[in-house]
Amino acid sequence: MASPDACSRREAEYAVIDLKAAIRTIQDYPKPGIQFRDITTLLGDARAFRRTVDELVQPWVGSKVDKIAGIEARGFILGGAVAHQLAAGFVPIRKKGKLPHETVRVAYSLEYGLDEMEMHSDAVQPGERVILVDDLVATGGSAAAAVTLLRSLGADVLAACFIVDLPALGGAARLRAMDVAVCTLISFEGL
Repeated sequence: MASPDACSRREAEYAVIDLKAAIRTIQDYPKPGIQFRDITTLLGDARAFRRTVDELVQPWVGSKVDKIAGIEARGFILGGAVAHQLAAGFVPIRKKGKLPHETVRVAYSLEYGLDEMEMHSDAVQPGERVILVDDLVATGGSAAAAVTLLRSLGADVLAACFIVDLPALGGAARLRAMDVAVCTLISFEGL
């Protein structure tokens, strides 16, 4: 167990870590007019990454959480770290055709068509308490599909947690309309 002094030092250290500044913005990627929020710079900064994981975990410390579900690919990085901190299992939600065992699948809309994601059909048991984790919520399409998948297996989805929210795109509101609590650490205005 950490000493009170160690906890105070960590709080002081976190006060000087600006998570928003740790995220690189790339203009006009993947197409003109888009500001891509690149979290790889945050992941590469050990202190910022640790603070991010600690903040994603904090609301759930002392709660019963059975599984963390992460959406391919950056949700795997964050979800695995969060699962470790909460002593929970980890469930990968992947693009169609990437899992070797029997799966459940859901189609969801993209800007220019449809895609599908899937998870193993035995990854979650009915009544298990699950938190969905990904790097960013924009339109909420992939997160809503992941919630649908989890619920199809009887999961109790406690929340969907993200580093970044792009509120102008409405994804967090979309998830709340599905009766999913949404936790985000940072908001960026615009696209």
